[in-house]
Amino acid sequence: MEGKKNVSEGKKRSKKQRREDAEVLGSDNEGKEGGDGIAVAQKSDMEKKKKRKQMDKERHRIKSAETKELVPKKVTGPSDQVPALQPSSKSVQGFHIDIFRDLSSVEVSARESAVEALVKELQKVQEAYEKSGGTVYEGNSQLEAEKDEGLKSCAPSLRYALRRLIRGVSSSRECARQGFALGLTAVLGTIQRINTDSILELIDNLLEVSSSMKGQEARDCLLGRLFAYGALARSGRVAHDWSLNNKTSTIKEFIRVVISLADKKSYLREPAVSIILELADTLPVDAVAAHILEAPALADWFDKAISNENPDALYLALKLREKASADNKIFCKLLPWPFTPSNLFTPDCLSSLVPCLKETTFCQPRMHSVWPVLVNILFSDVSLQKDGAACSDSTQALKKCRKLSSTEKNLSKRLDYFCSLVIDGSLLMSSHDRKHLAFDILLLLLPRLPASCSKGILSYKLIQCLMDILSTKDSWLYKAAQYFLQELSKWAERDVDRLVAVIIALQQHSFGRFDCITHTHMVKDLVSKINSASGCMLFVQSLMSLFIDENGLPDKGSAQATIESSEMITLDDSSYTDSSGNPDILRSWIVDSLPRVFKYLTLELEEKLHIQREILKFLTVQGLFTASLGREVTSFELQEKLKWPKTDSSGNVRKICFQQLQLILADAEKSMGTKNESDMFRTDDLGSYFMHFLDTLCNIPSVSLFRSLSKEDEQAFKKLQSMESRLLKMEEREIDGSKVYAMRFLLIQLLLQVLLKPGEFSETASELVICCKKAFVTLADLDSNDEEEDDDTGSPAFMDVLVDTLLSLLPQSAPLVFSIEQVFKFFCDQITESGLVSMLRVVKKDLKPSRHQYVTDEEEDDDDDEDDFLGIEESEDVDQAGDSDGDQSESSSEDEDAEESADQEVAANVIGAPLGSDDSDGGMDDEEMFRMDSYLAQIFKDRKNAAGSDTAQSQLVLFKLRVLSLLEIFLHKNAGKLESNPLVLVAYPYLVKTFVNAYATEGSEQLGQRIAGILQKKLFKSKDYPKGDGVQSSLLETQLEKSLRLSSRSRQKVVSILAQNSSFWILKILHGNFSRKELSRVPDMLQSLLDDYFNNKKSRLKSGFIKEIFRRYPWTGHRLFSFLLEKCTSTKSEYRMNEALALIEGILKTWVSGKTHVDEDALGGLQFLRENLLPLCSLMQQLLSKPMSKGSRRSDVRRFFISALQAIACSKLSEAFCKALRPDAYAACESYLGDKFHPLLKFDDGVSEKNINREEKKN
Repeated sequence: MEGKKNVSEGKKRSKKQRREDAEVLGSDNEGKEGGDGIAVAQKSDMEKKKKRKQMDKERHRIKSAETKELVPKKVTGPSDQVPALQPSSKSVQGFHIDIFRDLSSVEVSARESAVEALVKELQKVQEAYEKSGGTVYEGNSQLEAEKDEGLKSCAPSLRYALRRLIRGVSSSRECARQGFALGLTAVLGTIQRINTDSILELIDNLLEVSSSMKGQEARDCLLGRLFAYGALARSGRVAHDWSLNNKTSTIKEFIRVVISLADKKSYLREPAVSIILELADTLPVDAVAAHILEAPALADWFDKAISNENPDALYLALKLREKASADNKIFCKLLPWPFTPSNLFTPDCLSSLVPCLKETTFCQPRMHSVWPVLVNILFSDVSLQKDGAACSDSTQALKKCRKLSSTEKNLSKRLDYFCSLVIDGSLLMSSHDRKHLAFDILLLLLPRLPASCSKGILSYKLIQCLMDILSTKDSWLYKAAQYFLQELSKWAERDVDRLVAVIIALQQHSFGRFDCITHTHMVKDLVSKINSASGCMLFVQSLMSLFIDENGLPDKGSAQATIESSEMITLDDSSYTDSSGNPDILRSWIVDSLPRVFKYLTLELEEKLHIQREILKFLTVQGLFTASLGREVTSFELQEKLKWPKTDSSGNVRKICFQQLQLILADAEKSMGTKNESDMFRTDDLGSYFMHFLDTLCNIPSVSLFRSLSKEDEQAFKKLQSMESRLLKMEEREIDGSKVYAMRFLLIQLLLQVLLKPGEFSETASELVICCKKAFVTLADLDSNDEEEDDDTGSPAFMDVLVDTLLSLLPQSAPLVFSIEQVFKFFCDQITESGLVSMLRVVKKDLKPSRHQYVTDEEEDDDDDEDDFLGIEESEDVDQAGDSDGDQSESSSEDEDAEESADQEVAANVIGAPLGSDDSDGGMDDEEMFRMDSYLAQIFKDRKNAAGSDTAQSQLVLFKLRVLSLLEIFLHKNAGKLESNPLVLVAYPYLVKTFVNAYATEGSEQLGQRIAGILQKKLFKSKDYPKGDGVQSSLLETQLEKSLRLSSRSRQKVVSILAQNSSFWILKILHGNFSRKELSRVPDMLQSLLDDYFNNKKSRLKSGFIKEIFRRYPWTGHRLFSFLLEKCTSTKSEYRMNEALALIEGILKTWVSGKTHVDEDALGGLQFLRENLLPLCSLMQQLLSKPMSKGSRRSDVRRFFISALQAIACSKLSEAFCKALRPDAYAACESYLGDKFHPLLKFDDGVSEKNINREEKKN
């Protein structure tokens, strides 16, 4: 078996050698093609043959030499001796060479087992060799030739194993280096007879790198020497030799050869340093100082470390100094003398070490070993923080926690130097690899970093680097930057101090636009993680400090650099964009962020009120006031210091302060409104606190408003202050609590508008103060000293003035609009018709003309013609029935221009002016028109320079939407009072008119949708409807007529549906307030509508709509029964006839169902059918004589016959019906219906077929 195995291995080896020969020959022939012809080819062939012969000879010689060495001679001796082990081809005196094969196995367990077996066998061989005094027989031929290796005390097998192990560590096959290095370590550590100096010499000889070696061969030898030295260091032999002789030179020699190896290649330096450190770990401190530190090679290496930019020398120096625990002159050129963490992290020392540290990128993606050492020294005097350890929630504990200890101050100083010189100054300003290294170093710092020192690492250059990388997804470091942000976020979430510090740093160095530029939600997500009152307060205080402390703001140059670096980036939030790079951009973000801290936070009322007060005071001071003497004022009444930044805030920042003040007050009003009465009307609410704080600041001599007020504005300001204080007294007495509370906040919001926009609201403020006096009668008791007497003679109603005042304020900010809605909600019950009309006229007012001119000349000439309310010439629209077959498919193919023209006419004239007026201004007098113009002027005052009319139109739509909100409040409050409040009928035509115009004007669809929602929810679907004397039938009938025409002519589905619902609603009101005799015009309207439907192809009336009217109000169908019969018999279009039959069938079904008997007496219902029996019979005869062409229509005719016969039988007119039919028609009808004919007529009432036949004969 062994022989077969050897043969197979020889075959494999020969194949491999032949392959290598072919490769060698192939490589020799490269570049020779295309030579000098046949001579060159023959010469090439001869060279191939010569090389092949030489290689065969060399292979044969090597094989014969191996065979002679591996086959020992037979041992002869007496028979009583133990027979010698029969050697195989690879076994000598108990030592098996096959063990070396398993050392290169991929399996770790196999390598470990092979090492154990190898050590045991070599121990036995060496013991036997020592017992025999070095004369033990191992065969006549040695495993290798004798050499003067200094290993004469070792058995030949051990010497062979050592040479084999040393050569094996240079092999790159599978795991040979690991296995042979492990074996060498175990052998050197176990067998003590091995001389260490001899091993060093043997390594140098066997793994010598000659000048002829290149590429992989030289690399294998270098790595082999590295592994061999590592095995020697780990074996403990060097430390053992020192323990026997503390003056040995082995250690210095070992250091020399290792340093010499490290200088050959840069990638060998770090592992070589690791070998030296492993050796140092096995030695005591005095041995390290006497032998390692005194090694000449090491001293020279340290001296040249900075000039050679050698980070491994720095790493070795730091570790050896730590091991020696004392300063040594060998480090004086590399490390500070004396060595302390503070001395190491000084600017001078770090600057000298930067060249070494920059070269640590060669081992990426792994971090160089010098960085963890530096980090440990940096935090050497700071205990490792526990994640999640946070300060107490109380304010006192929070302040104590933020006080820096001396240790943290020293750490902060060292960290600032390290980050500014190493991270910011060298790594972040260099290549991508070094930027990546900077991220890794910072991640190494984070777990041990106190929150108070986070400002040092989150520097301006770091944030700018992150922004530059994350602004483009294609950047090389995009994923690395993303990972850094993720880890930074995880680190910050564990402690509220960290969280706030990270948020402040990100926004401070990005001018409040970090999320915007990086296209992330980093800051937003971090802010949402603040979930405690103490954390919220800390965040607010940090923002305030950042606003006032200009040292923390980036300078204008850095800001300009930021703008330039991100000028190609589209910003989502343009409100903070400033091309000049002014720090006011950051201030704007700070002010804007203050009220938003409550968005993701749920706090108790007292906690929220406390934080809101702090924010309110800050915004009031920074937005409304300025200090005339210095930048800091102490208020003894408030017992606090008021501070302003050295540079005055811009007008834009002050404007944002005003806006945020309004938002906070509106939020306070909203949150208080959700509480119970006892909590809602408190004298210490945010509104009263703001007014008290404002009054206190106004009384400080060295503090003044940021702008001087005119005489009118100052008077308005004082009036608002006085009225608010009087209303507050009413609240204390619990008089009209809800109304007073809402009015107080409206006064406060208006006071801010007076300060923000001088000269615009003084008159409005005076009117609102007058309204307050008229609204609250009890104010007279509280204001007995008021000398002003209001003369009510000839003055408008209080509610009209209030409505006009509220409308004039609607174009302002959203918080003010919210206060307006709250006031209107409490006073809308008192609204008058004129006040409601003022609101409705604003909704109806149109700035942008319709898409086309809709009004014709005939309309201009005849404004009083109510019948032609759409302005449509019947001569153009009337279409004779004989000109078309009436098919729907044919009518849909008409000219598109005609359809569009008809729809435009509808949009221009539908619904008309409210209450029957055709005037587009609704009969406004000069004063009302002037007031309307003032509303519009207020809307467009701030936007007069806007380009294009679309901007003005969109602002008008927004204003209308706000007015609609007030109207919706009014309708909601009167939802259950429609019976007693006829003002709903005033609002209806305006809303419908505006709805139609919205769909006829570009950009107003949102307005139309809002109006449709209000009409549907508040009017059409309401169970109540207006009743009483205030309901006028003539006005409602006019509106009904217009709704019916709109439903038949509108090309837009939403308009048509709303017109149908409007018709149903008006019919419900008419039917509930008037008798059928008083509603005689309703059937005439329906008849006119149906006549247009049958004669005009442009009519888009849906027959289902008319059917629903007949179903709800059957008497209307009875009045139109004869008209429908006539249209059905006279039309020549099968489609029109079929539609008329469907309507007639609907009327007959209501009669058969019995609903008619509930709505009117049976005699009246019987009368309409008896009077139209002959036309009905004529129609049936016509349908039988001329059947429909389509099968579906024939089915409709059959259903009509069944419904007609059921109605006749139900009315007991069967006999009259049979008499009215001609005999041929009777027979045809009987044949057409078959067995159903007689049961439908119910002949059991005395009428028989014989009597009918008798009558037929007489006739």
